[in-house]
Amino acid sequence: MVVVSLVFLLPFYYVAVASLNRASDNGSLAAILLPHWHFDNYRRAWDAAPWMRLFLNTLLIASATAALALATSLLAGFAFGLMRFRGRNMLFGLVMAVLMIPGTVLIIPDYLIAKDIHWLDTYWIQIVPWGASVFGIFLVRQFFAGLPEEIFDAAELDGASRLRMFWSIGVPLVRPAIVIILINVFLATWNSFLWPFLMTSSPGVQPVEVGLAAFAGTDGTDYTGLSAAVVFTTVPVLAFFLVLQRQFITGAMSTAGGVRG
Repeated sequence: MVVVSLVFLLPFYYVAVASLNRASDNGSLAAILLPHWHFDNYRRAWDAAPWMRLFLNTLLIASATAALALATSLLAGFAFGLMRFRGRNMLFGLVMAVLMIPGTVLIIPDYLIAKDIHWLDTYWIQIVPWGASVFGIFLVRQFFAGLPEEIFDAAELDGASRLRMFWSIGVPLVRPAIVIILINVFLATWNSFLWPFLMTSSPGVQPVEVGLAAFAGTDGTDYTGLSAAVVFTTVPVLAFFLVLQRQFITGAMSTAGGVRG
């Protein structure tokens, strides 16, 4: 575990050290091992982009996307896992087939659609297209499919509607899946670069990952400034995961049991 941890921590350590070195130190073995404590890189990196605005944009986009993906995953997972209707298996197969389509293949038609509906350079184009998670639908469906049908049969006999069964019985029973979906979608949205980079052009709606592109220009890349920016844009994600790591691990273990069931 120590070896595996070092493999994952080494890149971040390298970036942290590079953020405290001079540009002339790049490529030096000594500079890779030990920093030279040039904190001016952080001041220069902070002044390179409107980071507070970018952080607020990212928080809004990631939170809204995670909430929308959770809602669609719960509703679709409930329908595919418990409801009986014609063509259910075929529809579920079509949903799962989305995983087989490379995202880059759809970028050009997606861009043209966004242009036609006037969603370019807006929050909507960064939230709505990612508001449905195939993984989330599959996960919730597996949870619901593994639950005893007698629970819902008894609720139906007591006069509960499907919406009442979904909200009062189903949602509390799939709480581990809810945790996994929220964390996965939130982190994936926070780390997204290509989609917002192509679909937006104004810092007023762009996330932090796009702000990092400010360090690459015609004169080359400011690696020390970029490294400093990477450090202070990664710290909130690390803090978010450290705060929720217990829920993440518990949810993941419960999810494995739900899938086997």
